[in-house]
This record gives sequence, C-alpha cells and structure tokens, in this order.
Amino acid sequence: MSASSQSILVIAGLAAGIVVGALIGSFGGPALQDVAQMIRPVGELWLSALQMTVIPLVIALLITGVASASDTASNGRLAARTLFLFLALLGLAALISAVVMPLALTLWPVDPDASAALRAGVGAAAQPPAAAALGDWFKNIIPTNPFKAAAEGAILPLVVFALFFGLAAATLKTETRAPLLGFFQAVAETMLTIVKWVLWVAPLGVFALAINVGLQGGVAAAGGITQYVIMMCGIGALITLAAYLVVALFSKMSVVKFARAAVPAQAVGFSTQSSLVSLPAMLTAANVSLGLSPRVSGIVLPLAVSVFRMTSPAVNLAIVLFVAHVYGVEIGMSQLIVGWAVAVVTSLAVVGLPSALTFFTTTVPISMAMGVPIQLLTLLVAVEVIPDLFRTLGNVTADLAAATIVGSRE
Repeated sequence: MSASSQSILVIAGLAAGIVVGALIGSFGGPALQDVAQMIRPVGELWLSALQMTVIPLVIALLITGVASASDTASNGRLAARTLFLFLALLGLAALISAVVMPLALTLWPVDPDASAALRAGVGAAAQPPAAAALGDWFKNIIPTNPFKAAAEGAILPLVVFALFFGLAAATLKTETRAPLLGFFQAVAETMLTIVKWVLWVAPLGVFALAINVGLQGGVAAAGGITQYVIMMCGIGALITLAAYLVVALFSKMSVVKFARAAVPAQAVGFSTQSSLVSLPAMLTAANVSLGLSPRVSGIVLPLAVSVFRMTSPAVNLAIVLFVAHVYGVEIGMSQLIVGWAVAVVTSLAVVGLPSALTFFTTTVPISMAMGVPIQLLTLLVAVEVIPDLFRTLGNVTADLAAATIVGSRE
C-alpha cells in the first residue's frame, strides 16, 4: 500500500470514527454505547504499541545521527560551517514556534467543547511525568543511571546521554566504531520495522479512538482538529518566510532572485512531500539560477537533505503546545526551554524518515520532557499528511537558503 493511500485511509478512519461515535451518542441505545466503549481498548493497545518503540528508537537514531554528523564535520571546514549553520537555523525555528504558538492560542483558543471532546475521547485522566523546574532540570540533565532514566521515561537525560555517546563514538577508530554504530543502526531499523507494522493498522486504531471522541463530544472535536491543521500549516508557512528572511539578512543574494529560483524546487517538494526527491531541482536552482559554486551546492544540499529539517523543531514544538492547551497544562518558561532544547536535538535524528514515523519519534519525547499527555497525538497523526505539505515546502526553502548563505561567504 502506498503512503498516500495509507494516509487517506487513516483520515477516513478518523472521520468515520467521529461520525459513528456521534451518531451512537445521539441516537443509539445503551447497548450500542456499550459496544462503542468496548472498541476503545483497541485504540489504547495501538497507542501502547507505538509508545513502546519511542525510547529505543530515539536513542539509536540520535547516537548514529550525531556520530555521522561529527564524522562529516571532521572531514572539512565547509561541512563543519554548514552543520553549525543548520544547528543555528533549527534553534531559530524552535524559538519562533515557542514565541508564536502560545500567542496564537491566546488569540484563538480551542473551543472548550472541542477540547472536552478530545480529552474525553483519548483519555483525559492519563497523567504524564511532571515537568521539572528549571533548577532541577539543570541538576538532573546528566543521568547518573541511563537505564533508570529509560525505565522512568526521563527523556531529556537520555537525549543528553545519547549526544555524548554519539560524539564519543565518532572519535573511535574505524574498526571499533563500525560494529558499535552498526548495532545501533540495526536497533533503529528494527524499531522502525515495528512502527511500520503498527502504522499498517493505523486506520483501525484511529477509528477505535475516534469513536469514543465522537461518543463523548459529538462532532465538536472535528472543529478542534480543523483548528490544529490550520495552525500547524501556519507554523510551516512561517518557517518558510523565516528562510527568506535569513537570506535577506545573512547573504548577499537578492531575496527576489532567491524566491524566483526556489519556485521549481518548492513545487516538486510540495507535490511529493519529499526533500530528498527535490534535491535535483534544488541543485539546478543553486547552480544555474542562483549561480552558486558547484562545490558549495554539492556539499551543502546533499548534507541538508540528510541531516537538516528546519520545520521539524518548530512544528513539533507547536504540536505539543497545542496538546498542552487542550489538556489545560500550564506551560512555564522552564518547560518552554526544555521543549525548545529537545525539539532541536530530536530533529537531528529523524531526517529521511516518513512523516508518520517522525511525528511520534519527535513529538513524544518533547511531550514527555514538558510534562504534556501524549494520548491526543494518536488522533493528530491522522491528519499529519496536510501539515506535512507545508513542512516540506519550508524544508526545501530552508535547504536552499542555507546553501545561499554558505555560498555567499565562501
């Protein structure tokens, strides 16, 4: 089954579940309502199956990704400068989201009925680990026992451990490093295989959860999901605009010239939802339309589609802030700082993976680090295909922007 067909089935499962649940809630008798309640554990099992892969998958991807990036940086000054630029842009994107999303939710709060329907449908009673205060966050950022941190779901210390492990692994001799990283690569691929199996039955899992959403709140939940889609598309579009801004501020290229050159690659990315497929069009835009050195574009752009997604930390942090708003979780400055850091770091581990996989791999660690429930994510993934269009548009634009900035300073 193709990815597009799977996405359509998942969206259909979401819509059908909400409608069926609303009809049962309005017109069905106690017997039908009992049947609907009996279906709910199917969705909860599906959620648990996804959740069990998150920690080993994130750790394995971070170790291999950091080691690979460190090895790349050690091979040349241009690559090192490019990776530093990527990290700065990822931090900027997450900062934009941390500022804009709370403001957007203040100006356009989710309807209380929609929030209540979403919470009741996916399990409002589930409580995540409490987010630590900023002082405790700094004190506990280094795990004294990584295995204990994993057992307790303390995701931020695990991320720090994985960063150090990956950096240290990159310094080993090739004959020692290769089998070590090969092991973690095998772990990551094994976890991804399990996730693909679980996502194969996503239409059923989402349908089972959505029935309860419709049963508890009728079609009011649909309004909340629609608002979510609009906001995530808006964050993706905002990061695209930010890419134009950094070109204007940090390169010698005319923004108008850059914008015209980027259109063909943007069209390919938007239609295919793949930065990797857009690479030939990006190389043409860089070498022909923008006049960049083939040496620069030949290093920066392939590296960008390998380790850089500027929209990832911004949209993923925005998703968690939206979920926190629905659950009524107050987000303080310390939680925003923690969410910002985890969003930036985890975005380095998911480049090249399908959006349905990256959705859980990145948003669940941010949610766990910020103390936000994760149950609602299982419904939001059903409509991820729509925001993913704007994710890809922003990523392609940011890739070209990075190449333009590096090229103007070479």
